[in-house]
Amino acid sequence: MKQHATGCDADIGGTSTVHLDLDESPKNNASIGRRATGVFWGDMRLDVKADVEGKIRGGYAGFRNKSRPTFFGNLTEDVSHHRYLSLRLRLAGDPSTHNSYFVNIQTDSPHSSDLWQHRLYFQRQDNVWEDILIPFDNFVRTNSGEVSEVQIKMDKERVRSIGISLLGGNSGSVGKYELGVDSIRMVNDQDVAT
Repeated sequence: MKQHATGCDADIGGTSTVHLDLDESPKNNASIGRRATGVFWGDMRLDVKADVEGKIRGGYAGFRNKSRPTFFGNLTEDVSHHRYLSLRLRLAGDPSTHNSYFVNIQTDSPHSSDLWQHRLYFQRQDNVWEDILIPFDNFVRTNSGEVSEVQIKMDKERVRSIGISLLGGNSGSVGKYELGVDSIRMVNDQDVAT
């Protein structure tokens, strides 16, 4: 968990909360044969503190892997030889938050505010693990939270971070959220069970 950074609107005056913890509950992990998994959880709120009202929007929380600095710059991952991002996730929490999760990929690009995003579509909403495959080519370029008018190809040879966010502000989603995270990895067609 120490290799991941978390953030939410409370960092700039909002009132949401964010946690990324180790979940050692047999109830949540026995079905996939794990002793422990990650859990991203907290309270999604749209309210902001009085001194920033009208200046910022509330309603977001997220986590991502931390930058990995070296003497020669930050380490990046080359995912260009993989077709999909594969995530094993467990959706729980208030149903009002279920349709507001996104996967975010940041590359080592000149525009540090660029993110490639894809909404997480869940088939199950009953606190059961499921595998989600997202083709890397389906990610959309965003900048400062908005879809960019100019879409360019993601530099898949220089991925800096991958994370998940809950964006409640646009959809008006509020409540307790919980997302179990077993794995986030890169795969190809032959890696996918039919």
